[in-house]
Amino acid sequence: MSEISDIMKFYKGRRVLVTGHTGFKGSWMMRVLINAGAIVTGYALEPPTDPSLFELLGLDKDTDKLTNVYADIRDLKKLRQTFNDFRPEIVIHMAAQPLVRLSYEDPVCTYETNVMGTVNVLECCRLTDSVRSVINVTTDKVYRNMERVEGYREDEELCGFDPYSNSKSCSELVTDSYRNSFLRDKNIPVTTMRAGNVIGGGDFAEDRIIPDCVRAAMAGEDIIVRNPDSTRPYQHVLEPVVCYLMVAAMQYKDPKIEGCYNVGPDDTDAVTTARIATMFCDKWNTYEKGSSKSGKTGNPIKWVNKSSGGPHEANYLKLDCTKIKRDLSWHPRWNIDAAMEKLVEWYRVYAGKGDIQKVTDEQIRQYFES
Repeated sequence: MSEISDIMKFYKGRRVLVTGHTGFKGSWMMRVLINAGAIVTGYALEPPTDPSLFELLGLDKDTDKLTNVYADIRDLKKLRQTFNDFRPEIVIHMAAQPLVRLSYEDPVCTYETNVMGTVNVLECCRLTDSVRSVINVTTDKVYRNMERVEGYREDEELCGFDPYSNSKSCSELVTDSYRNSFLRDKNIPVTTMRAGNVIGGGDFAEDRIIPDCVRAAMAGEDIIVRNPDSTRPYQHVLEPVVCYLMVAAMQYKDPKIEGCYNVGPDDTDAVTTARIATMFCDKWNTYEKGSSKSGKTGNPIKWVNKSSGGPHEANYLKLDCTKIKRDLSWHPRWNIDAAMEKLVEWYRVYAGKGDIQKVTDEQIRQYFES
């Protein structure tokens, strides 16, 4: 596809099944697909947070273009039934237990969800002859982290440290086995996508820097930053979401591009948690409610360093995205400054009880037109 905007045309009328659609990233995915005119079935547990972007966008209401199946990805029988009923052409697998700290508290659930959940999805793809393209969303944390400055490439060792990261490494291996053993013979291309940290409006999860910033700002409290020197590849949520859809569409037409791809920001946008918190404070404090208004709104907010200790998390992590840029001509559209501007705009609308669907759709439009 010569232009990323062609994605919207490709998905019109396509039957797409998205697992994990009630989460933060899944909700943005669903909104993009609905705007594109796709026929979508989502398979996931109930929204994991309260409030949730899923409900704020009205995605909990079934329509002629949207069907919600609330079930566990570990339930193979229910998943098989969903595949048989819907007959998807494209499968985007995003369902996961996504939190590092929670994986230390409940490693069994983490492995069951992230490993056997992947097995179940790929098994259903193997047994469903309508499937033409599969994306398995993993993470940048699948690599053996050596705390080095250089970004990790797709051909480097997979061995995540903590239960979450390791379970996603296992998900990669499961995908490779299913590709080689079953799916390639059926001409079903499957690609794993390893994305960096995502930020954007509508994330209300615990133990994530932006939701922590928003909760503190709305409560008029200092933002607590646990690991200010940790460096991560931050990107707006629309970057990987649209990239997943792009790759799914491209391999639908040309199965030879299947494989694995890093999806991350440019090198300059791999920044510290301290930098993220500072940028959030600056933009929150200077947010303009209208073109005629400027200056600070409310009391200025700030962040403070209060490390809570806790389990091991990588201090430095960066991706090398040369492969996807070179082979598929993909490049990020919004840098970290633009991403932060968009998310503060979104949360200011939320704080003011504004139209969430309108601001979300407008940011999607701006992204495709940027």
